[in-house]
Parts: sequence; C-alpha cells; structure tokens
Amino acid sequence: MVIKSRMCNRHGPPKTKDAPCFFYKRPSPAICKRWLISGINACDTFAELVKTFTNLLHHKMVSGTFTRLFLRKLIDFMNKAWLFGFVAMVASLQGAHSGDIAGTVTLKGTPPPEIENQQIKIDPVCSKMHSGPVKTQFYVVGQNNGLGDCFVTLKGISGKSDGANAAPVVLDQKGCEYVPYIFAVQTGQKIVVKNSDPVMHNVHPMPVRVDAGNKEDNKAQMAGSPPITFTFPAPEVFLKFSCQVHPWMFAYASIVDHPYFAVTDKDGKYTIKNVPDGKYTMEVYHRKAAPISKPVTGEVEVKGGSVTKDFALEVPASK
Repeated sequence: MVIKSRMCNRHGPPKTKDAPCFFYKRPSPAICKRWLISGINACDTFAELVKTFTNLLHHKMVSGTFTRLFLRKLIDFMNKAWLFGFVAMVASLQGAHSGDIAGTVTLKGTPPPEIENQQIKIDPVCSKMHSGPVKTQFYVVGQNNGLGDCFVTLKGISGKSDGANAAPVVLDQKGCEYVPYIFAVQTGQKIVVKNSDPVMHNVHPMPVRVDAGNKEDNKAQMAGSPPITFTFPAPEVFLKFSCQVHPWMFAYASIVDHPYFAVTDKDGKYTIKNVPDGKYTMEVYHRKAAPISKPVTGEVEVKGGSVTKDFALEVPASK
C-alpha cells in the first residue's frame, strides 16, 4: 500500500521541486506480520498516523520555499526513522508486559501398540503410496516420553481472535491420510484443504457445535483440483474431518477464540508466544490420554518473560 499526499500525480512524485509530494510505502506483509502487536498491526496504525498528520500539514501550513523544504525533510524523516522507532517503542512496551509459555507434555505408562491399517493395505491405489505398514497415530511418543499431538491452550479467554488476519493453515491429503492429524486454528482462520493424491477424496468436516455456527460440509475433491477452504466461527475441541471415500481417514482441528494455543511436536514440546501478563489456567487435550471430557489442567503466571510449564498425562487404564 502506498499513501500519497493530494498533490502527487498518479505516476509518482512530480518532477517539479515546488510540488509538496511524498510517498509512504507500506512494508511487505512478512514484515507487517512480525509487527502484529496484541492484535494491532503497527503497519496499519502508522499508515493512519501518516495520513492524518499529512492532512494537517496541507491544511495548516502556508506555501513557500521554507515550507516545501520542511515538509520534504519531515516526510523523509518519518519514512526512514520514525516508523522504525515507533514500532520498536511499541514492541518494547509489549515485550515488557507479555511473555512466552513453553514446556513439554510427557506420557506416563506404556501405551497400547499401534494397529496396522488393513484397509490401506488392501486398497490397490493407496497401498502403493507407502513403502511400509501404515499404523494408527493414537500415541506419538518421542524423546524422554514426550507426547506429540497434544492441544495446549489457555482457558477462559474469548473475543481475542485475530483469525481473519492470520495465515491459513493447510490440511493436506497425502498417501490417503490427512496431514497433519492434529492441528489448531483460531475462529475465522482459514483451513485450506489440499489433495496431493492421484485419487478423489471427500472432505467432510463434522462439527458438534452446529448450533453455534460451525457448519457441517461434505465436498468431493478430485485429484489435481483446487484447494477447498473452510472457516469456523465458534470454539470447538477436536472438530473431526473425515473422508467417505476412504473411511480410515481422519483429522482433528481445535478451534479457539484467541491466539494463545499450541500443538505439541513429536517430542511433546510446545510454545505459546506473546501471552499478556497475568495468571492463567491452562488446559491440555489429547485424543486418548486427555479427552474433551477430561483435560489436564495447570496454573501458570506470566510476568513479562518466558515461563516453563510442563504437564504429565497418563495412559488410561484398559477397560
């Protein structure tokens, strides 16, 4: 985005020295994303400041050589220095009042062995996409008993979603499986479903909170066809995606109304960034060891810096 003063021509700054013209060029989306502070985009905020201040200058200042030189120097300063100083100042204030929560989720006990997927094994097309047995992914246990695919979130926060401006999350269909198996997004954030397989799939989100606006859908997706995009307006833990063409295919999306969440990696590690100072209750969900009806909780306090919070889940007793 480029903001121009009223006297700029449509092709750029005029050649004459008398025209009080300036350009403010918005930084790239990648840079602006790094300047997202407490849901407020510093690029947008500064652009509005530039427009407002410049209009005041145009209305209040009299013409003349001194004014033109002053305006030109002022705008040059604003573009080259004030923008970065402004962002740095706001970022430093934000850093003083927020911190990261990081930790590891571990598993106590011995999980049952994963089961080989016999349906893929006998499928003439899907079986050729795998060099070995395909098994269930109920317990992804890594180094030091770290447990992957856990959904970690802060409890009791609502109305803080920036999902409409967040980058889309990609859910791929690869080897006749959904990848990733467990993921999380904010309300209003785009879930882009791809089909990387040479076969047709059927994308079927199956929300429980239909009454709250989470819409069930069912769309065929041919090989090589464009991605399908979904969004969900209401929070929901482990919203199921299935495929009627390949009934063993499942993925689970957790939808939250704020950006303070994470999914543990293969070694059980997670980080929740830029959490405002305060005391919070955290919740950990896992498809088997901490289901929707029985999350593991813990208390944490953020005081302007990083804090560590670990959790231990137990393998449920066999029935």
